[in-house]
Amino acid sequence: MNSYDVTALGELLIDFTQNGFSDQGNPLFEANPGGAPCNVLALLQKMGRKTAFIGKVGNDGFGNQLKRALEETGISAEGLFMDGDVHTTLAIVQTKPDGDRDFSFYRRPGADMMLTEEQIPEKLIRNSRIFHYGTLSMTDEPVRSATRKAIAAAEEAGLVLSFDPNLRPPLWNTLEEAREQICYGLAHCHILKISDDEITWLTNEEDYGKAAAAIRARFPQIRLLLVSLGKEGSRAYYKDMEVCVRPFLHPDTIETTGAGDTFMGSILHKVLEKGLDDLNAEDLTEMLTFANAAASLITRKKGALRVMPEPEEIEAIITDRI
Repeated sequence: MNSYDVTALGELLIDFTQNGFSDQGNPLFEANPGGAPCNVLALLQKMGRKTAFIGKVGNDGFGNQLKRALEETGISAEGLFMDGDVHTTLAIVQTKPDGDRDFSFYRRPGADMMLTEEQIPEKLIRNSRIFHYGTLSMTDEPVRSATRKAIAAAEEAGLVLSFDPNLRPPLWNTLEEAREQICYGLAHCHILKISDDEITWLTNEEDYGKAAAAIRARFPQIRLLLVSLGKEGSRAYYKDMEVCVRPFLHPDTIETTGAGDTFMGSILHKVLEKGLDDLNAEDLTEMLTFANAAASLITRKKGALRVMPEPEEIEAIITDRI
């Protein structure tokens, strides 16, 4: 019997998101717990799943805030390490006029980069059903080697591996290095979630169907490929099927932080329910509809990790559409 449904490795950090202006007209920033892997786990916790996180924060005020956030959310912190020598990683998230986000990272180094191979809890990974990872843990050593050790442990234990590249160009020395590491991630996953911008950049192909086909041809172990398209909804590619589902657009949208992670967590929730072996077009439509609805709800709130939608909220907006 597995102890955890999903274990994720990666960054746990503070997202400083703008929340109004002071009397002097200066932007005010709120210190929200963040980090893509934990956002994914937070959504899964809301769905009643058992999750665990592997990563490192500083032994400082922000690190303690993040540890408390994990505990409050219900995510197991048994794989969380506190570093007394390096500060917790910070990200400044500013919203552009078109609603997209601009990230500035304070991470040279940040504690999330300092996780070592020796600190990888292999038993924790083996006692899980799905192992989820991204690429922020592949930008630098020692966390890159730690990530590879964790991936190897998950493969040896026969887990389903899930990957979201979550490309953040400012964190890489070169985009060519980013491409190499993303391809490493692609070579080991069974479930891939990739954004429209990322898949176009990676394949130099504007047509999403052709781009997905190129990735699946090169990495045939990928069984389910998902493309998140923002205001255009999402697509799933599975065996010889392509399924498209439109988004749940809403006038109350504030910002898109965490939308992709909420989508990813929703998909993993449905994979835990349905498996990966015999999905049909109806299953894929249900999965994308649920994930699009959950992602829509998170865009109506500030932050992500602490404010994930409840199952009833997601089902309600799906029912409203029907």
